[in-house]
Amino acid sequence: MNKFYFVLYFLVYTTITFGQQNSKKLTTTDYEQAAKFLAYNTYSLVDKDYVSPNWLEDGRFWYSVSVNGKTHYVLIDPKIKTRKTASSISALINDKPTKNQRRSRIEVASPDGSKVVFIKDWNLWMRDNESGEEIQLTTDGEKNYGYATDNAGWKHSDKPIVLWSPDSKKIATFKQDQRHVSDMYLVKTKVGEPELQEWKYPIPQDSAIIKIERVIIDIKNKKITKLNMPADARRGTLCDDIACDGTFGDNEWGPDSKTLAFASVSRDHKKVTLRVANTENGEVRDIFSEEVDTQFESGQGTINWHYLPKSDEIIWYSERDNWGHLYLYDLETGKLKNQITNGNFAVTSLQKVDKKNRKLYFYAQGKEKGRDPYFRNLYSVKFNGKGLKLLTPENGTHSVSFSPENAFFVDNYSQPDVPNKAVLRDIKGRKIMDLEKADISRLKAIGWQAPKPIKVKSAKKKWDLYGLMFTPTDLDESKKYPVVNYIYPGPQGGGVGGREFYPSRGDHQSLAELGFIVVVIDGTCNPGRSKSFHDACYGNMGDNTLKDQISGLKQLAKKYSYMDLDKVGIWGHSGGGFATADAMFSYPEFYKVGISESGNHDNRNYEDDWGERYNGLIQETESGKTNYELQANQYNAKNLQGDLLIAHGNLDDNVPPYNSYLVIDALIKANKDFDLIIFPNARHSYGMDSYYMMRRRWDYFVENLMGAEHPKEFKLSPRQ
Repeated sequence: MNKFYFVLYFLVYTTITFGQQNSKKLTTTDYEQAAKFLAYNTYSLVDKDYVSPNWLEDGRFWYSVSVNGKTHYVLIDPKIKTRKTASSISALINDKPTKNQRRSRIEVASPDGSKVVFIKDWNLWMRDNESGEEIQLTTDGEKNYGYATDNAGWKHSDKPIVLWSPDSKKIATFKQDQRHVSDMYLVKTKVGEPELQEWKYPIPQDSAIIKIERVIIDIKNKKITKLNMPADARRGTLCDDIACDGTFGDNEWGPDSKTLAFASVSRDHKKVTLRVANTENGEVRDIFSEEVDTQFESGQGTINWHYLPKSDEIIWYSERDNWGHLYLYDLETGKLKNQITNGNFAVTSLQKVDKKNRKLYFYAQGKEKGRDPYFRNLYSVKFNGKGLKLLTPENGTHSVSFSPENAFFVDNYSQPDVPNKAVLRDIKGRKIMDLEKADISRLKAIGWQAPKPIKVKSAKKKWDLYGLMFTPTDLDESKKYPVVNYIYPGPQGGGVGGREFYPSRGDHQSLAELGFIVVVIDGTCNPGRSKSFHDACYGNMGDNTLKDQISGLKQLAKKYSYMDLDKVGIWGHSGGGFATADAMFSYPEFYKVGISESGNHDNRNYEDDWGERYNGLIQETESGKTNYELQANQYNAKNLQGDLLIAHGNLDDNVPPYNSYLVIDALIKANKDFDLIIFPNARHSYGMDSYYMMRRRWDYFVENLMGAEHPKEFKLSPRQ
């Protein structure tokens, strides 16, 4: 063959081969197959999924279950172990179950239900539910210096933050001073004059933060008693906010409504002081303080300290020995009486305190060896630390509901790949009867498969890391598949989420069905394990667990040869959006395609208490730059090599869109190509626009990571 014909043959051959390699075309049918595994199509296919008991005063309980789309009602009598089933609840019990009176989302009802409080013009008002009379309880509230206001910057609502006393006669709340902190501005898109949204949004660069002046309000006499102490930082022990669950947490009334215990937290979350106030005269007594080098937290899901004035004791939660445990303190002296729980496991949530029998019931993780350390079990233990007992022995994540008289509890338990089972147990953990077992036969009939639990070593080989892997239902292990790494680095929670059974976890299985291997790994720096594990990234949220992710994917690829690490994409939302852009800029040789949604790319542009909890306060480093500046994504945007899609809602009042704009501006100045989607008038999660974002996410990975053609403008159609 002469030189001319050889060159011609080579050009023709390579052109045909290249065309064949890139001729893959996904059809509407492929996308419809993927959509089958989204939540709006899968949840209705699980029968007898979960038991949510409604306890009656006589100790019985009822619940509803769905079977093939039809609802059935079940009545259980634990004492005589009987079960009755009917198509309506009225057929099971004589009186219809009392429903809680519907309240406005911006009102808080008293324990006896006779009154509600609400905010009007920065003051606290009360309405008598019987007469309808409205009474103004405070009069000196003013703009940005009002009573019971719920504003942490990222979360702001009109619902008052209060704690009613047990006798429904007093309210513990605060007057919040936010006049001096930064303002946030967003503009609604509309025809004509734009609509400005403005509110106080504290950021780490503010020299002073939001402060609260604690008060007790006697509703009968309209007497306001200010607690005799300086204003507190608006901080909490459970999360970054004082109102993690929308209530006035870290406060607990004494049973006689004359005293109030509360925890004060420093701006940097490193020091917590437990205090008790006399609600009659406002005098405050410090009981004890705990200070840590990084950040203090009082558990996972619930605040775990508990006020026991009748026995002059405090149950306290601490990670001082590297694990989350319960401690018993003397209320009068502030001295430690004894450690209640101990060992290499994490107490996560104190569920019930039996004062009469001096026994605690709590969730813990990691105690049962050989199991996923994120699986949750229920235990009991005496106040003195003796008699620790496992009450839910089955492997998996357990969720319990106690009967009012504390004699029984309903136990639901499952695993990510094992459907839920519900049983009834007595208070000692002995199984009384089986209740329901989830039936997923209809789910399996559409070709559904469970995700694969995975375990890898951390990048430093110090810890085992756990996660889930999603593969196509028609997986051919002889082929190579591009890999998509979903990431949420925390540090307040991981990417996997709960270790319960879910028929769908976002669109992970759907994306896998299009021809990808989807991997989710909870890296170091996530909660629920040891404190050292959680604090591994303290002071450097820019770590983003990326080294753990890359190391984990490489380990998995050695085990599963069908993973193509030459084609790795990454995506995430919020903190995951921050991590995704970081991955594309810091590890461009590994991550080829990224989708960054609603990322907090520079935590100087995000509300103060989250960053200051896990990063510390802003400090200048030896380089002359602050610790926050060193972690901001826009400074590394020039390193982009792959395909990057950035998305944000322009009315995102959690992570303001200016976070993404900083990165966009840097990319433009670096002359980098990138893609952008802005959702006009969308908040942090995009609302119904999230389905458009999902479809565009599929398209982006199909086109840029798989190198295939996708159907044009496929429409996801969730049930309304």
